[in-house]
Amino acid sequence: MRRYETFVIVDPDISPEQREPVVARVKELIVQQNGFLVFEDVWGDRKLAYEIKKRERGFYIRFDYCGLSELVNEIDRVFRIDDRVLKYMTVVLDKDVDLEKVKEEKASAEDQREPEPEPAPPETVEKPETAAASQAEAEASPEQAVETQPSVEDAAPAAAATESAEPKTPVEKKEEA
Repeated sequence: MRRYETFVIVDPDISPEQREPVVARVKELIVQQNGFLVFEDVWGDRKLAYEIKKRERGFYIRFDYCGLSELVNEIDRVFRIDDRVLKYMTVVLDKDVDLEKVKEEKASAEDQREPEPEPAPPETVEKPETAAASQAEAEASPEQAVETQPSVEDAAPAAAATESAEPKTPVEKKEEA
C-alpha cells in the first residue's frame, strides 16, 4: 500500500453546499477501495498563480491518504468528470507504508493536539453601588487625587534609569556638499 497526497482546486464561486459533495465523494472512494484517509486539510479560497478556466481564485483542499493505484485512478477519473474541479494533482509520499504505523501516528497526533483556548470572560460592568462610591471618593478629596499622581521629580529618575538601560547608538551627521 502507498501513501498519497492529492491537492484539489475547486471552483470558488460555488457555495459550500455544492462543494461538499466533491469532498464526500473522495472520502467515499477511499472507503470503497479499502484505503485510509489520514488527513483532510481545507486551505480555503486563495489566489491562483495563473488563470485556470478563466478563474483567478480557487478553493484548495488537500487529502493525505493510503491506498492502491486503483484508488488514485478512480479519484482522477472522478475529478476529470466533475466540472466543479478546476485542477488536481496527486503525489506519492511513500511507496511502501505500514498502515498500522500510520494509524498510530494519526491517533498520537490527535491526542497531542491542544484544545482550543477558552474565550476570555466578558468584562464586568461596575455595579451602581461601586460607581457611586468611586464618584463620591473623587469629589470628596481633590488634594488626595493630586498626591496619588507622580510628581515631576519622581518621574525624572525613573526616566533617566530607562534611558541608561537602553543602548545608545551614535547618530551620524551627514555633511552637505
